[in-house]
Amino acid sequence: MLRAQYDRRGPVPQDVIRAVEFPRPAPKAGEALIEVLAAPINPSDVLTLTGEYGLLPPLPAIGGNEGVGRIAELGPGTAGPPVGQTVLLPPQSGTWSTHLVADATALVPLPNDADPQQLAMMTVNPPTALLLLREFVDLEPGDWVLQNAANSAVGTYLVQLARLRGLRTVNVVRRDDALAAVREAGGDVVLVDGEGLARRVAEATGGASIRLGIDAVAGEAIGRAAECLAPGATLVNYGRMSGQPCVIQPSAFVFRDLTLRGFWLALWYRNATDEQRAAVVGEVAKLIAAGKLHARVQATYDLSEVREAVAAAAAGERDGKILLVPRR
Repeated sequence: MLRAQYDRRGPVPQDVIRAVEFPRPAPKAGEALIEVLAAPINPSDVLTLTGEYGLLPPLPAIGGNEGVGRIAELGPGTAGPPVGQTVLLPPQSGTWSTHLVADATALVPLPNDADPQQLAMMTVNPPTALLLLREFVDLEPGDWVLQNAANSAVGTYLVQLARLRGLRTVNVVRRDDALAAVREAGGDVVLVDGEGLARRVAEATGGASIRLGIDAVAGEAIGRAAECLAPGATLVNYGRMSGQPCVIQPSAFVFRDLTLRGFWLALWYRNATDEQRAAVVGEVAKLIAAGKLHARVQATYDLSEVREAVAAAAAGERDGKILLVPRR
């Protein structure tokens, strides 16, 4: 059995993580031993390894914050999902492992016939996309939403969720070779970021009033996104792919009354009620199981290849998620 452990943090994420062997754990009463089926590597995981994320576990730690598995064994007298049931792994449980032990009562059963790789990505990026569309501006079918980093996992989910709600999307990417994937996902307008973005957006949408903008890049890109929005619109930042601070001209606030908000899923989960969390996760699970929501997967790696997997996830210009899929 293997798990991906790190004892320090550093600027090169793949240098601090390593696969280590551990003995098969025996679940106690009330616990379940879970065989991990798939676990993604998210940008937040990479930032956790470098020490730049907003929530850092004590060291040493096991990587991974989401994934799915199959019940392999129940502890003595334990009631819970039966052996063989696919379940959602508990958040922040160190999911980059071949096996883990968890409280059986906290496990959420998932459809056994759904794609485990798609289910593995359901607790971070799809809820982020869903809540970005729902929490900040009351939108009606036919309304427009603008987002950058549209070829990211969150961006792809947002396109699909918007279409299901009858919303139209302006999708901004940072390179030409990302255009086709966003169009294939259902993006209504797909443009490369850069000079004259506001003019090009207005031309492509017929001068539509865009009341919600979503930014994951920061730097000067968020300023260009702001220029595309209607007076009184809301612009939500949830990332900084550029590595730069947000750069927005004061005129966006003074003369056009824009509102800038931030969003962090971990904070939303912390403040939400059990019912709210269950509703979001349940909605996402149903859409994935029905094939209405999916993300591209660029490559899968075994736990023994975790360093190569983290390096691939941290690299730019990817076309899909990197997943750890333990080989048996």
